Amino acid sequence: MSLPNINTPAAVLSLWQLVICELKAIVSDKAIAVTLFGGVLFYSVLYPLPYLHQVPTEQQLIVVDLDHSSLSRQLIRHADASAKIQVIGQVGSITAAKQFIETGKAHGLLVIPAGFRRDLLLGKGVTLSYGGDASYFLIYSAVAEGLVSAGMDAGKQVQLLGMLAQGQNPKQAEGSLHSLKLNSVPAFNPSLGYTPYVVPGLFLLILHQTLLIGTGILGAGQWRKHGYWHRVSPVQLVCGRIIAFLLIYLVFTSFYVGYCYHWYQVSIQASFGMVALWLLPFLLASAAAGVALSTLFSRRDLPTQVLLLISMPILFVSGFVWPIALIPEPLVLGSQLIPAVPAIMGMLELNQMGASWASVLPKWLQLWGLFALFFGLAIFGVRRRLHGLLAQHRLSECR
Repeated sequence: MSLPNINTPAAVLSLWQLVICELKAIVSDKAIAVTLFGGVLFYSVLYPLPYLHQVPTEQQLIVVDLDHSSLSRQLIRHADASAKIQVIGQVGSITAAKQFIETGKAHGLLVIPAGFRRDLLLGKGVTLSYGGDASYFLIYSAVAEGLVSAGMDAGKQVQLLGMLAQGQNPKQAEGSLHSLKLNSVPAFNPSLGYTPYVVPGLFLLILHQTLLIGTGILGAGQWRKHGYWHRVSPVQLVCGRIIAFLLIYLVFTSFYVGYCYHWYQVSIQASFGMVALWLLPFLLASAAAGVALSTLFSRRDLPTQVLLLISMPILFVSGFVWPIALIPEPLVLGSQLIPAVPAIMGMLELNQMGASWASVLPKWLQLWGLFALFFGLAIFGVRRRLHGLLAQHRLSECR
């Protein structure tokens, strides 16, 4: 069978015929279908699963009481009554308390110094020492917050006793103690949990990686054989492939940003129109990058292997799970060529932090620039692949 000439007018497909062919090829390919449909649905449950019990409560605390006074025992009771702390016992030394943390039996230790009650009654400053496992930031902060609250309650009781001893009216003394109240309201993460913080960035990374893998598998499986992709020009093939994947990922993105955000109670600060406007160049740039990368592969298994290996580095350089200041500057600059990096940071600023459109406009324009860059690279790569295969086929016919 002879290879159709891509320059023959009769062999050329229209753009929408090409899009339909692309959609049929995507759906009928088991590897692509599992990656796209199965991966998006599977990861929507798998990634948020460890964070469902997202607010840390009743964290285990071990106490080293070196004062053994009525006030130190009252402090321990107040700490145990806190919703964030559960006092599991008392030991006689810091060394013994550290063993509880090292073995995972406790998340923190509290040291009440000797002379705690005496120094407070004399009006001297007292330092309560706290140590803990800071590997889990929210757990560490929950224990610290509970201890601060318990310490403030104990301090108020001592102040109240001092005022009463000076002859002040009990009601006036209690009113002066409660004249200042702390009203802490989280602005961007109302539940103070992991899910609203981690899930938005992870979902965009999932969309980015599955889109790259899907386009990579489709392209890598086509460059060694002829088919409908040889009946169109490289520009038309790139446009049709981007449109086909864009139609599919509009549904996936709506599922993530719409249903999953609501299900996992992720805060939404931006309007639907602003989110859609932001995500459009992200999807276009990711699809164009996938088509460009697909021209580098001739084996269908390679795109999945390569792109899965770079998923974690992309997650870290995106800046929401690891500080950008701790990442080497050349790596940070190079990561700006990855569409997911500016898309994640801009999406978090716009949708989770309520930033104005003007503040995220540079990243939005960057995504359009990346789309133009990868669109040109995709056309160049596809033209090189198609013409190379055509030349190889003509050479085999001459022989």
